[in-house]
Amino acid sequence: MPKNISLENPDNPRSGGSGDFFAGFCLAATHSGSGKTTITLALLRALKRRGRKVQPFKCGPDYIDPGFHQQAAGCESINLDTWMMTEGGVRESFVRACSGREIAVVEGVMGLFDGFSATELTGSTADCARLLRLPVILIVDAKGMAGSIAPLVKGFTEFNREVEISAVIANNVGSKGHTKILAEALAAAGLPPLLGGLPQNPDFKLKERHLGLTPFLENAKASVWFDTLAAAVEEFIAIDKLLEIVHSERPQPPQNPQPAPPKTKIRLALARDSAFHFYYPDNLFLLRQAGFEIVEFSPLSDRVLPEGCRLLLLGGGFPEMFAAELAENRSMRQAIKDFADNDGMIYAECGGFMYLGESLTDSEGRSFPMCSVIPGKSRMTPKLRSLGYRDVTTLDETPFGPAGTGMRGHEFHWSEMELGQPCPPLYRQLSRRGVEKLCGVRFNNVLASYIHLHFIATPQVLDSWYKTLV
Repeated sequence: MPKNISLENPDNPRSGGSGDFFAGFCLAATHSGSGKTTITLALLRALKRRGRKVQPFKCGPDYIDPGFHQQAAGCESINLDTWMMTEGGVRESFVRACSGREIAVVEGVMGLFDGFSATELTGSTADCARLLRLPVILIVDAKGMAGSIAPLVKGFTEFNREVEISAVIANNVGSKGHTKILAEALAAAGLPPLLGGLPQNPDFKLKERHLGLTPFLENAKASVWFDTLAAAVEEFIAIDKLLEIVHSERPQPPQNPQPAPPKTKIRLALARDSAFHFYYPDNLFLLRQAGFEIVEFSPLSDRVLPEGCRLLLLGGGFPEMFAAELAENRSMRQAIKDFADNDGMIYAECGGFMYLGESLTDSEGRSFPMCSVIPGKSRMTPKLRSLGYRDVTTLDETPFGPAGTGMRGHEFHWSEMELGQPCPPLYRQLSRRGVEKLCGVRFNNVLASYIHLHFIATPQVLDSWYKTLV
């Protein structure tokens, strides 16, 4: 696979290129739990400490790992997902984020070839690497492993020749001698080289909740923790060799310029604090491009909504972990109810949907009053209620556009919403097996559902949103 590429013309691997230093690579693994996030954070902080301008990315729809990326690298991490964003959206997002950066570090999702289904690459780390022509550094959990690393890596290397595995990092090694054995096994089989082995260290573990990490805002690590990770990879991983392997030309943007945002700005109030912080950075960029001025506020600590806002956006998060504090802030709950009662437009996803209900019952059975904008009560359940990609179309004309407007996103929650009275559904959802179901609610000027939408493949819905309010 050629390393010198231009994403403006992916069929011409040697077109474009600015000549300045650029390196990009994917950190993938054989399976979840192999140490991708730990090693990603360690490399991000090590490269930052070296004075490099690093841009982190996360494959898949995950919101939580990017929060740790930001703390390690000092800049916002961007999601890449070929199913949810389409190939064009992934290229656009990657090129835009890499502007002015020296090194792109892409953390994978699950195992290298795990994606939308077991029979296709769409939505996988491998698909992002293939599309962006990024070399893959394969992370192997080598605990209890010696020569067996060779057939394992060989299988991953030869499974799909469009995906280039350029090197290997071993995690959970027992000693330097163990690392040497692993390196010899790969070399003897003529496989990609071992860049080193990170020893087992319980201090490197991060707290988990549900099916992933506990968010950084609830699981904050001091800067010294990231520095300790960085020191470990500097000692045990050949970073200079890594950069030599993944050095390439900078991806070039397409020639057609982005249209200028409208001159008339519409103020949008965006909830952001420890309870609500699940937002795709690309969505916020696209909202600004569409003409919205984003003003952040905290449902936990602020007493009133930002002045002059025409649209209220309540993203996902973990409101159940802060239900008492949200309930205690009566002033904000009333402000949101008044905004809705006065025909203010509200869009809510997942945790925001729960916050708009009459009450929220947490996992211990305690019930807390919420905003009473939607006639429904949410409650946490002991089992996962929903997880997966979502392909939806609107049932009626909405601010997103006419009936039948299609969008894609992702759903993941351990709660359910029980409506106290019938509300018109918002979307028709089509499963991968072709089964349709209705989901979400449209209640007066409120649009809400459990689905986190990504708008990069359908930016016209944000233009429609803007035109509805201008």
